[in-house]
Amino acid sequence: AVPEIVAGPEGQTAVATAPGADTVVTGVVGCAGLLPTVEAIKLGRTIALANKETLIAGGPAILPLLKKHGAKMTPADSEHSAIFQCLQGVPPGALRRVILTASGGAFRDFSAAELRKLNAEQPDVVRAKATTHPNWDMGAKITVDSATMMNKGLEVIEAHYLFGAGYDDIDIVVHPQSIIHSAVETADSSVIAQLGWPDMRLPILYAMSWPHRVHVDYGRGIDEKFDLVKLGSMSFKAPDTDKYPCIELAYAAGRKGGSMTCALNAANEKANELFREGKFDFFGIPKVIEQTMAAHERDFKLDPSLEDIIATDEWARQQVVEEAARLAKAPVLL
Repeated sequence: AVPEIVAGPEGQTAVATAPGADTVVTGVVGCAGLLPTVEAIKLGRTIALANKETLIAGGPAILPLLKKHGAKMTPADSEHSAIFQCLQGVPPGALRRVILTASGGAFRDFSAAELRKLNAEQPDVVRAKATTHPNWDMGAKITVDSATMMNKGLEVIEAHYLFGAGYDDIDIVVHPQSIIHSAVETADSSVIAQLGWPDMRLPILYAMSWPHRVHVDYGRGIDEKFDLVKLGSMSFKAPDTDKYPCIELAYAAGRKGGSMTCALNAANEKANELFREGKFDFFGIPKVIEQTMAAHERDFKLDPSLEDIIATDEWARQQVVEEAARLAKAPVLL
């Protein structure tokens, strides 16, 4: 049979609802993945979630849909897969704390003062470095999110929706080697971590094969056996919120809940894009996001519908464009 080629938003929905699928992997970047995922949920399919924004923007509407249609959601993102794996066998109510690990992105070896100085003197050098990740080969948008650590802030919100952890019980730790992919602390104070070489194939495989464990051969499914002796050592430090103001913006949006996480996510997507286009410097990203969140207070909804979420997404993107224009007129970028 000749394969049917589909494209655009309608094509994404067609793929998500194609006959015969039990599991749908949603890996569309940004809020564009929301509606196809909703249609797959309505069919009761298992969602292997590689698209953060589905829960970050749509969490208030998505969680009731999952329950209504009896659909399951498994995380394909590295950190959330790690948490999910650590929680296998942990009884309900026994999760005490989530520990999200972060590589630290392109600027992890810079102090906040060094980064601000470089940004002021050579903003284009910072822009070029922000699109290069030290550990992972990812798309431009996600690499910049890693440089600002907004990706980790978004993962905090996603962890809240996926695992029911309160925001005071989700910690971020910078771990440059990216060997511990995340960890959980249980009610009795035991800490369970998931380790391995940085390799996205395992979380994607587990998202599709759960609750089973599929045998993979070294050199084929996984490059080489994990070796603690070869690893030698690991290091950890707290994230510097002066260098990474996006982290605190994400926690603030998460605690506010409702449509604010959607506004944060959409503002970040647009700010990220405008930064890469050279519309403002690196620290302009959190600035325009913060201003957009403040402006959203007027239309904030605690219990938004899917339509409210889509409207907030569109509004926030336009608001960032307006905030960027105001920022361009400012004599100094802070």
